[in-house]
Amino acid sequence: MTEPTGNREIHTIRWENNTAILIDQTLLPATYREIPIRTVEEMWEAIRALRVRGAPAIGIATAYGVCLGLQGQTYTDSRAVIERVNEVADYLATCRPTAVNLFWALDRMRRTAQAHASLSPTDLCARLLEEAHAILREDNETCRAIGRFGGELIQDGMTVLTHCNAGGLATACYGTALAPLFSAHKFGKRFQVYADETRPLLQGARLTTWELKQHGIPVTLICDNMAAHCMKIGRIQLVIVGADRIASNGDTANKIGTYGVALAAQAHKIPFYIAAPRSTIDRSIPSGNEIPIEERDPREVVSFGGISIAPDGIRVYNPAFDVTPAELIAGIITEVGILRPPYKESIQWAFSRDPA
Repeated sequence: MTEPTGNREIHTIRWENNTAILIDQTLLPATYREIPIRTVEEMWEAIRALRVRGAPAIGIATAYGVCLGLQGQTYTDSRAVIERVNEVADYLATCRPTAVNLFWALDRMRRTAQAHASLSPTDLCARLLEEAHAILREDNETCRAIGRFGGELIQDGMTVLTHCNAGGLATACYGTALAPLFSAHKFGKRFQVYADETRPLLQGARLTTWELKQHGIPVTLICDNMAAHCMKIGRIQLVIVGADRIASNGDTANKIGTYGVALAAQAHKIPFYIAAPRSTIDRSIPSGNEIPIEERDPREVVSFGGISIAPDGIRVYNPAFDVTPAELIAGIITEVGILRPPYKESIQWAFSRDPA
């Protein structure tokens, strides 16, 4: 498919003819390619291999993965459908452990199946597909609300730093951490962005800069180890990043390197914000100590593009995420507003509110 250009929105995932269509993010920015996902096994691989990534997008993908897993089966009654939903959901839950949206979406699909157990097998499968569509639509609305609230933080002349990719590619369409940038740009604010490259898979270099260029937003790429220096010399006035899981006290897991950015921001008195939907908040855990941290293949660190960049046999530690303590976070931008410390109280308030 032809690459989108000129402020055209990116649709990370969509459903056509009983098939989930994904942008293969492992190929960007060199190649823009949409790939068909026809089986639950293909969806598991796509999520694990980061063909689709970002907490909200993973949630949407797993919801559609449940629907894919229901296809090609014969069901005698709704109980058989529910059993298959649970089987598929258990399987998809094994692909990535940190992003809570994955488990949130799977639980929502399980609850939907149970709530409509009186339907015929055909109608129940159709109802589950409707629920997956609803998760996608709601994500789009949620991200636009995040953009409206977060966009108010951005002032003319600012430079905003972001880490990893939390744009349209990480959601259904509009993004979380990039949504405030898209919104501020839409309303004519003049600012620029510094994007960390985000080792080891360079999501900032490959994906964030690509998205910002699509929207016509001035962006400068920096190496991860340049962020503190840029803060020190006055080039950064605001930091906005995404999240993969937020504990009930506000501790936040995000792409590895985020914690270091937050520490540097605190040292230079630069406000550090998280942008995420309420579905990324895991109220079942009291702190970031309970967030499981995914460790990925050592080959991601010792090679890139098939070229070795380290000695053979070297030991590697490759955590995909780190946890930023709540005390380093100035606010959490959600679809119901910007949450402020103390986060236990503001998170409780957020779940009592209807989206704006």
